[in-house]
Amino acid sequence: MIECYDAVVIGSGFGGSINSLRLAQAGKSTLVLERGKRYKPGDFPRDATNVNEIFWRYPRTREAQGLYDVRFLSSLATIAASGVGGGSLIYSNVHIRPDPVVFESDRWPRSISRRSLDKYYDIVAGTLDVSPLPEESEVTVRSSFRKAAMAVHRTIFDPDQAVSWKQPSDPARQACQLCAECELGCQFGAKNTLDFTYLASSERLGTRIQPGAWVSHIEPATMGYRVHFVDLTTGEKKVVYGSRVVVSAGTLGTNEILLRSRDINKTLPRLSRRLGCGYSANGDFLGTIRNTAIDLHPWEAPAATSFLRYCDSTPSFLIAASTFNQATMRVLASVAQSDLRSLRPLSWLLWPAMSFALLWSFKLGLLHHLSRLHLNSARDPSRMMNLFATGIDNANGEIRLRNGRLDIVWDYARENAQLIQEMTCAMREISEVYSGSFAPLLIWALFKRIITAHPLGGCHLSDRAERGVVSPCGEVHFYPGLFVSDGAVIPTSLGFPPAMTISALSELIAQAVVDSYSSSSS
Repeated sequence: MIECYDAVVIGSGFGGSINSLRLAQAGKSTLVLERGKRYKPGDFPRDATNVNEIFWRYPRTREAQGLYDVRFLSSLATIAASGVGGGSLIYSNVHIRPDPVVFESDRWPRSISRRSLDKYYDIVAGTLDVSPLPEESEVTVRSSFRKAAMAVHRTIFDPDQAVSWKQPSDPARQACQLCAECELGCQFGAKNTLDFTYLASSERLGTRIQPGAWVSHIEPATMGYRVHFVDLTTGEKKVVYGSRVVVSAGTLGTNEILLRSRDINKTLPRLSRRLGCGYSANGDFLGTIRNTAIDLHPWEAPAATSFLRYCDSTPSFLIAASTFNQATMRVLASVAQSDLRSLRPLSWLLWPAMSFALLWSFKLGLLHHLSRLHLNSARDPSRMMNLFATGIDNANGEIRLRNGRLDIVWDYARENAQLIQEMTCAMREISEVYSGSFAPLLIWALFKRIITAHPLGGCHLSDRAERGVVSPCGEVHFYPGLFVSDGAVIPTSLGFPPAMTISALSELIAQAVVDSYSSSSS
């Protein structure tokens, strides 16, 4: 017998968790299907050789149901999370409201603006209890970056972060330890992740969360939709019914489910032909500074402390001082600026093998032992800084299914050459202030490809189906009661970390989902 709910929410990241809470508050029976596991503080994987616990590769490798979904696609690499709480488990906690000019692009529906979203930004900020790193916290990375900002004549700001800087009321959680392990899953519960905030409140109101549920496709049913999924614990194929369905599986996951539904299972044939179009990497670009003149102790800081603004010209961007834990920084200090010029002629052959190489590097413990080798490129990790930029790329990627597997087609390097050049020049200028040596991330130096943690687009908000996949309120064109609520709906590059805007839009869409029950009964 098929279980029936007022609403089925696919995914438990920012979009899914927000919708689940608002539906529960409206008294709607709600099921959240999450492909990943439920983690608690201290449970996050730390055994670097257990690749099935670290990486998500299902269904290609059925046993690989780990926290990190890392994909080396045709045009770029991406990283996302699998787990109850979605991307909030591994993001750097940063919540920034983009400048109003970002929403002036003609790709946005006219009803969406910074002003129209401000009330939703306020709701998110209050729920996640965001605030900057306290001024009294003595963090060398931040103080040195502030001096660098003065030297390069740039405005600097500390972003709001969803972090408990002081002891939370929950005894199972601790205050932030300034350990730079945010992107590895917080072992202390100091992050105000979605499992502690929106999802916890939703569960208290009766929402059911089912981890280990991999959704394959969606099909229309009488007055609602059937959601087909695999129970990863038993391997059983199951179906649930919802009078409303909210797809919030993350940008890649949402596009993949809808593409399968339209093109493989043929259950949603009227989905817009714009599905998968207009993908953005949010201009993500990474570089490293080594051999700095001062000891930075980069692992004694949050993952991101401060941002420099480069928003006075086009294309605009931000640069953050970013860091990782001590073990990761040691690896980066050994290989981040290795001379790989001799391998460039083989880059076309090596890129398709990157996923395999990464998995075996972990499985054999090669990365763990790199810092113990006396490599010519090895440097002191305490005199190293990562620079992480986000900017306005041209959002011209296309998400496709090739032989049933998701891929992205985009000549990123050529189409965004000016953005990359200006980001690189800015990073070099910053490195000179530190008296250090700069180099971009290895995959750019060798393959001219980026890695993004901020995939956006493919299911754009739009006034009509010819321009996008969903309405300005997130409802899928031609499919009443089917909604999309995550980064996939964003029609442009933001140039700012997107978590706050994804959340604000999700609050807007959640309101529309709840209101749809009233409109359908009238």
